[in-house]
Amino acid sequence: MVSVDLNCDMGEGMENDAALMPYISSANIACGYHAGDTDTIRRTLTLCQRYTLSVGVHPSFNDRVNFGRIETQLTDNALYDLVTDQLQLFALIAKEEGVPIHHVKPHGALYNMAAKNRQMAAVIANAVFSFDKQLILYGLAGSCLIEEGRRAGLATAAEAFADRTYQPDGFLTPRSMPNALHSNKEVVVKQVLQMAKEQTVTTTTGTAVSLKADTICIHGDGEYAVLFAKAIHTALQAEGMKISAL
Repeated sequence: MVSVDLNCDMGEGMENDAALMPYISSANIACGYHAGDTDTIRRTLTLCQRYTLSVGVHPSFNDRVNFGRIETQLTDNALYDLVTDQLQLFALIAKEEGVPIHHVKPHGALYNMAAKNRQMAAVIANAVFSFDKQLILYGLAGSCLIEEGRRAGLATAAEAFADRTYQPDGFLTPRSMPNALHSNKEVVVKQVLQMAKEQTVTTTTGTAVSLKADTICIHGDGEYAVLFAKAIHTALQAEGMKISAL
């Protein structure tokens, strides 16, 4: 049976975390830098235990005002400390709650910059490896973050997105463009099934490009997040696929 890991960004102050959890297998929990706080982390960890989800750290630029979606230029040392500080904060709470950490997935602008900036990707990967070399590094499929994660000695998970559109180069359409997000349930389900079964994705130009994904993300802050998650879950099961963490 083919297994598909469905992950979702959580602990970001949305009210639908609990409603999403029955349909996913992994949760990426905000560390308080772009959203959430220590209480939010604890509550989300408790929910993850209830639904037996794999738990990931979701570090970001320290930018609550812009939800971590504005590019920030940092020195290598500052970037290393930014990631390490969030890992340490999260790990302390997770240990207190008795929840193991499964993976790390950068958030927002940090994620997107590391997808194309090899130096940033290497710093993030090294910070994760130094903290815990057993953690899986989630990054955009085909990105520098995946390549540098492997180079650092980490297990990696190439990520695709259920609710985002893709450009011909295989990268995501920037959120600044009007067609960056899908809003149609049928289109989203079709895209996920194409990713899972054919390892391709159809871009905004109508052409299909290769996309080998180990994990598929549904954005928890999306307007149709629960609707999409339920439909994807149903469609994958109908195809005989198991929804399971890596």
